Amino acid sequence: MAKEAHSKAAEHHEKAAKSHRTAAEKHGAGDHAEGKKHSAEAHEHSGKAHESSKTAHEKSGQQK
Repeated sequence: MAKEAHSKAAEHHEKAAKSHRTAAEKHGAGDHAEGKKHSAEAHEHSGKAHESSKTAHEKSGQQK
């Protein structure tokens, strides 16, 4: 059960990182509308990653 929780957290972290990189590229190219969109996606994934990480940590502590 903890393995699945950690995998889910990792997936959200990866999605957040990808969205952050895309936002940086778009802002760097002057496409601020797309950059803002990807920044919002990154923020959403970061929040999910945080919550998933907390859950994974809690589940890891329950295993012996």
